[in-house]
Amino acid sequence: MKLFITALILMMGISPECPADNPENGKVYTLPAPSIKGAMSVEEALQQRRSRRQFLDKELSIEQLSQILWSAYGITVKRDDYPVLRGGLRTAPSAGALYPLEIYVLIGNVKGIEPGLYKYNSKEHSIKCTISGDLRKDACSAAYNQKMLREAPATLFYSAVFERCTKKYRERGKERYVCMDLGHSAENVYLQAEALHLGTCAVGAFSDEALKKLLQLPADEEPLYMMPFGYCK
Repeated sequence: MKLFITALILMMGISPECPADNPENGKVYTLPAPSIKGAMSVEEALQQRRSRRQFLDKELSIEQLSQILWSAYGITVKRDDYPVLRGGLRTAPSAGALYPLEIYVLIGNVKGIEPGLYKYNSKEHSIKCTISGDLRKDACSAAYNQKMLREAPATLFYSAVFERCTKKYRERGKERYVCMDLGHSAENVYLQAEALHLGTCAVGAFSDEALKKLLQLPADEEPLYMMPFGYCK
C-alpha cells in the first residue's frame, strides 16, 4: 500500500519529501489586528456570496490575509482559565467548545510574506512557516488539477484532530460535529472574502494521502477542505 501511495504522489508531480532545513522554516509572522467594522453589511455579503473559481495573479496584503484567517478561527474573547479552549472563544462555534480544526495557509503572493505553507496560531494571531517555497502547483496536482489552486495567491487548508471531539462525543463527534464546525468556519471565510471584495471556493475533491504528504501533517490530523482566495477575474 505504501508503494502505491508513493507512486500516486510521484505521478501527481508532488515530491515525496519536502526540505526541512530551509532557513525560512519556523519563521513566525505576527499578523495585524483584525478589523471588527467594515464597509459591507452581513446582509450584503450574504446576498453576494458565491463560489469564485477564477483568480487574478494579483498580490494580497497582509491585512487581507489577517482578516481571512481571523474570520476562519480567530479569537474573539480570550480565556486562559479554561485550557480546552486553547486561547479563547472564536469567530466560529464549536461543539463543546473543543475546536478540533487546525488551519494552514499556503502563501504564493502576499506582500511581505515569503511563499510557503504556514500554520495559523489563533491565540497569538500569527502564522508560522512549516514548509518554505511556492507549493501552489503541488496543491493543484493533489486536487486533481483544479487550476484555481494554482492561480490563487493564497489557499486555506483545514485539517481536523478528531480525537478532540471523539473523546467526549465518541463517533458522533467524528461523523457529525467536526463537519459542522468546518461548515461554520468555512462560511465565515466566504462572507469575509465578499466583504473584502475578494472571492473564495470550498474544495473537497483531492487525494487525502497526497495532500497529507504534501502538507506534512501529523499522524493525528486529517485534511478536510481547501479554500483558495484572492481577487477574482
